[in-house]
Amino acid sequence: MALPTAALLTDQPEFPAIIGNRMAAAAKLKEGDRLLLRWRDKNGTYDAAELTIRKIFDTNVASVDNGQIWISINTLWEMTGLIDQATLLVATAARETMEVPGWNFQSQKSLLKELSEIIEMKKFSGAIMYGLLLAIALLAIFDTQVLSIFRRQREIGTYIALGMTRQRVVWLFTIEGSMYSILATILGCIYGVPIFIFMADYGIGLPRAAEGSGVIMGERIFPMYSAGLILTTALTVVISSTIVSFLPSRKIAGMDPVDALKGKLQ
Repeated sequence: MALPTAALLTDQPEFPAIIGNRMAAAAKLKEGDRLLLRWRDKNGTYDAAELTIRKIFDTNVASVDNGQIWISINTLWEMTGLIDQATLLVATAARETMEVPGWNFQSQKSLLKELSEIIEMKKFSGAIMYGLLLAIALLAIFDTQVLSIFRRQREIGTYIALGMTRQRVVWLFTIEGSMYSILATILGCIYGVPIFIFMADYGIGLPRAAEGSGVIMGERIFPMYSAGLILTTALTVVISSTIVSFLPSRKIAGMDPVDALKGKLQ
């Protein structure tokens, strides 16, 4: 005479299962705890058995953690009577399609479509923020150059009186402005590169409250930046600084050397 499924499971010395840390926290469970599990088989009949929590795992995907208990597929088939059946098969990321009757294949790209759209939106908003910060920095450089030319009129007049052409004076002030940006870039790399390396190795910790944002995130996020990105950013800053240094320097070409030597406003 065959014994009921619950009897078969209960007679076993151990009915192992694993759960996620969110499930463990919600149910106040720890490794080694035993609890009663109730389920319904393929005929709609309810049954129950005791199980033991053997392991608590940590995952970034809340859908495989909250309210989920993981057990052996063979045990699950025995419990439900649904032999050789499943509702979900997780394939490798390299698989692009699977022609199996009765199965609805979804690629990793389609599953991550919403997350990819959020990332692209964040990239666009981040680019706007970076542009505003760069514009503020370039405005400060422009104002500095204008003030420098205003306060150094006698110096400029002396250069012209000694035989330096206006074009060379303009070039001198343009180079001076670009050198400020190059020195600032070098200074920023001295303390910025170690910070980048540290963040790439250890990441940025996120509080548990971030899990309620609706976006799957790990306990730590790791920024991704390449040497090309850093060099491109540095070159953009240097070139932009050179341009905004040249614009006020053009005013030098219209200055009268005598008035400049006298310090008269022009």
